[in-house]
Amino acid sequence: MRQPGDRSPAPGPLALVQDLLNTVDIEAGRDRLRTIAELTAFAAAHDAAGLSFTDSDVTETRRFREALRDACRGHAGSEVPAASAAALRYTLGTSPLLLTIDGTGAARAVPATGLGGSAALIAGVAAAILNAATAGTWPRLKACAAHRCQWVYYDHSPAGRGRWCTMSICGSRAKMRAYRAGRSATRSGPAA
Repeated sequence: MRQPGDRSPAPGPLALVQDLLNTVDIEAGRDRLRTIAELTAFAAAHDAAGLSFTDSDVTETRRFREALRDACRGHAGSEVPAASAAALRYTLGTSPLLLTIDGTGAARAVPATGLGGSAALIAGVAAAILNAATAGTWPRLKACAAHRCQWVYYDHSPAGRGRWCTMSICGSRAKMRAYRAGRSATRSGPAA
């Protein structure tokens, strides 16, 4: 799986969300969540070993992943499709979470105990999103504005206005397309 060259991973719990979203490389046409074995390996790599999954868990997790990608595209300025927003409202709204207080008095959301399959994995993602939203970091998790890329990155820029996973690749391509479109419009402008 590719890694954008000039972006570092998302901090803390958002790393789980970023990793889930980047299990598909749209540009290369590779998906690492096609089978039960792949979903099991992903869960084990993210401290959720021992979960068992079914084919419907794979389908549900992939559907959730793509709706969540649309939300991250919204962070980069795109409109979140109504169907994706509705799917996220339902899925995240039914994820059982608990509020815990640690020894320092800090509060955070955690998945409820006793969950299995995709419900456990999605509850972990929901807790990560809620904790990041509380910390103000959730809007910085963005999907690249380049339609053929959509790689999810954490926007570390001071202003938080990044639109591309890498300026040197996707940003450069977008600027070149805009430049060519401007030149083409100038050349085909009104005849004198």
